[in-house]
Amino acid sequence: MKKAILNKEEKISIIGMGYVGLPLAVAFAEKGIEIIGFDLNKDKIEKYMAGEDPTNEIGKERLKNVKTIKYTTDETELKNAKFHIVAVPTPVGKNNIPNLKLVERASLIIGRNLKRGSYIVFESTVYPGVTEDICIPILEKESGLKCGVDFKVGYSPERVNPGDKLNTVETIVKIVSGIDEEALKTIAEVYEIIVKPGVHRASSIKVAEAAKVIENSQRDVNIAFVNELSIIFEKMGIDTHEVLEAAGTKWNFLKFFPGLVGGHCIGVDPYYLTYKSEELGYISQLILSGRRINDSMSKFVAEKYIKELIKSDIKVKGSKVLVMGLTFKENCPDLRNSKINDVIKELKGYGVEVLVHDPVADKREAFEEYGINLVELDNLPFIDGIIVAVKHNEYMSIDIKNLKSLYNKKDGYKPILFDLKGIFDKKEAEKEVNYWRM
Repeated sequence: MKKAILNKEEKISIIGMGYVGLPLAVAFAEKGIEIIGFDLNKDKIEKYMAGEDPTNEIGKERLKNVKTIKYTTDETELKNAKFHIVAVPTPVGKNNIPNLKLVERASLIIGRNLKRGSYIVFESTVYPGVTEDICIPILEKESGLKCGVDFKVGYSPERVNPGDKLNTVETIVKIVSGIDEEALKTIAEVYEIIVKPGVHRASSIKVAEAAKVIENSQRDVNIAFVNELSIIFEKMGIDTHEVLEAAGTKWNFLKFFPGLVGGHCIGVDPYYLTYKSEELGYISQLILSGRRINDSMSKFVAEKYIKELIKSDIKVKGSKVLVMGLTFKENCPDLRNSKINDVIKELKGYGVEVLVHDPVADKREAFEEYGINLVELDNLPFIDGIIVAVKHNEYMSIDIKNLKSLYNKKDGYKPILFDLKGIFDKKEAEKEVNYWRM
């Protein structure tokens, strides 16, 4: 299979051309491999065909230089490939129940267009058992073929970090697994074409699925710990960042910082693990506790801001706040599961008028996703407070004295500045504003 792909005798199809699928497609295409990039989102496909990159993961110039990707919304094009990679989102739905509709739909589509001798590799984050218990039966039913005999299946979890230009699909060790030894060998060889550090061959598909789901669960629990510390130290009147800086001088102290945990991975993946755990009769203690803490931080920030308004003798209802940053992380246009939006909703619930600026987010998407009309920083009405919520590069160079020009000019009023990411120097900031950080 590897030889056939390199010789352009076989093609790779990638189902789901988003933050995971596009970089994967480009990485293979830059090796001269022919790729079928399939997505049901017609608008997205048209942008890629025009050389535009709405994800900002690849960039226009690099995307335009790639010549061997065929973007399509036509599922029958998948018949022209024998190595399929599924990279569709796996969100959670109501009550944080795993929503597998997209990965099930991808299985249906592939099954309808599957040829004998094909390989299907799932990259979407799932709980252990989904690939074998849910996806394979769909593939078999739709294709009329038998897994292990007529086609092979594997799982290789995505490890993409949106917005990270250093740790990319080509530079991160890839976990691979297969339904049998032959599938494992073939899948590993194909990924080795693009992955410079090589691959880790997991002993089974379930092991690979579990490895992925615990990666983000571990980060979530660690962030929950420092978030809880920030709540405790707030009551003690101690600056959390200063405590972490001091503790961080020990060689084995883990350097995590408090913050809002959003996005499509860290805030979602733990629920896949705990869902399966509960199915088997064990209710998670630590993981779900961490989730509750992290999910509560938006409310914590909003309530703290309201208290500061009251302390400053500013009438809460009708006051104006500028929130700087809406995406779930810095320098990345991804708005999915943004916890900043939760802060905004909390503030609006108190009657605060919220203005939102983000230099990276797509304005149309912000409105469609959250009903938010993004504003520019010029020609703003005077505001009572600012919450810098995301560490975008554009915000890193802002001088606090320049920010002060946006504030209410009321005599004796010291402007409120909430710095959720610890961007500004605390001592300098406190000279100019009523400064607070998590």
